[in-house]
Amino acid sequence: MSDSPPTPFRTRLLAGFRRLVGILLGGAETLLAGTFLVLILVGTILLSLPAAHSTGEVGFLDALFTATSAVCVTGLTVVDTGRDFSYFGHCVIMVLIQLGGLGIMTFAALAAQLLGRRLSFRQQAIVGDTFFQSDSATALRRDLGWIVGSTLFIEAVGAALLYLWFRQGSQGHGPLFTAVFHAISAFCNAGFSLYSDSLTGFGRHSGLLVVCMVLIILGGLGHTVILEMARRSFGGWRRRPAGPVCWNLNSRVVLRTSAAFIVIGAAMLAAFGGRPDGMGKGEWLLHATFQSVSARTAGFNTVPIVSLPLASLLVLMLLMFVGGSPGSCAGGIKTTSAVVWAAMLRARLKGRQDVTMLGRRLSDDVLSRAMVVVGLAILWNTSGCLILALTETSQGDVALQHLVFEQVSAFGTVGLSTGITPQLSWMGKLWIILSMFVGRVGPLTAALAVLPMASAKIRYPEERLMIG
Repeated sequence: MSDSPPTPFRTRLLAGFRRLVGILLGGAETLLAGTFLVLILVGTILLSLPAAHSTGEVGFLDALFTATSAVCVTGLTVVDTGRDFSYFGHCVIMVLIQLGGLGIMTFAALAAQLLGRRLSFRQQAIVGDTFFQSDSATALRRDLGWIVGSTLFIEAVGAALLYLWFRQGSQGHGPLFTAVFHAISAFCNAGFSLYSDSLTGFGRHSGLLVVCMVLIILGGLGHTVILEMARRSFGGWRRRPAGPVCWNLNSRVVLRTSAAFIVIGAAMLAAFGGRPDGMGKGEWLLHATFQSVSARTAGFNTVPIVSLPLASLLVLMLLMFVGGSPGSCAGGIKTTSAVVWAAMLRARLKGRQDVTMLGRRLSDDVLSRAMVVVGLAILWNTSGCLILALTETSQGDVALQHLVFEQVSAFGTVGLSTGITPQLSWMGKLWIILSMFVGRVGPLTAALAVLPMASAKIRYPEERLMIG
């Protein structure tokens, strides 16, 4: 009896890769948090290698902080990204931003489709919940490739446009790499920059600021909104619709709310002052608009944040707390949660039982999730401010508003700072790391991953309680 022919190396490699994809899509409820944790661990190991450092040595805690900030697309840094990391370190950070922005399980699901591996309904729901509403997870197989492709296309166009400015003054690795790095960082709302002063040195290049703002806005809208915008646009070019276009409620709320936050935030920042000496009113309005956009979890700055008045810092904190939109690279409680909470408050004050929005009635499940998300976010940030106030007392006289700003920026995965991040104690750094992680995966997801789910076996009698 002859021996069977040996299995080709390519076949064995493909089989092993399929098994790896199957592990990544295992179907556990904690998959989202688990993939981020694994990616942070791998990034920490890579950034701890001597090859990732250009000057001196970056300690393990600083490498962990940087990896968490990159994976959670935050942008807070305890070391100078452009100066202290080498070309290899910058490439690692850029890959971590890209994987963290879309989610490593997104690429695993796309690889499964390309390999012909069918996803179960449970796996589709787990991955699809990152981008879609819970009742549309079946659209994953159809739209996942488009989401990844459109992301790479938008980043490529952004890099090509940014190259026009960076070719005149790039940082270290040449204009092309600098443009690609900042395009990915902007679209993924990461806020990492190869320049020590972020984009302050390009404050007079209005075209560069506009390109960055467009990338940040697109990255913060959510892939489902971009997908619907593209379908409506291309559908309108191919044929004129017979009647008015009926947009999805999620898209309408996201687009209107995002525009309102950008305009109102820019107007308040421009009115509250903080304009640097020698800057005209028109130029200051552009910078105020940029900071209003960037505060929605991007983290770039064109003016020193520490020089802004207290009222402007409060506006930025409110914008950071709300963040971007669901299914995007942004953090915060999300625009939809803020609007649903406001609509519910309005309905209750008017004595209405149903909560309506743009001609639609919201379900009790949506209302409950919004209340839990807002409540958990307030509780987490309040606790974080108290913890930082206790841990940073040994670091000198740190203003309370700067600690609150740092906490909200970490939770909102923004990356703006008043400059106290490198001076944080090791306990303060660990808490900011945890806040960035919770802000990226979402407070509700983090709570469900930790707390056991149990249904009540006893229902107690109802009784009224005095409120207010």
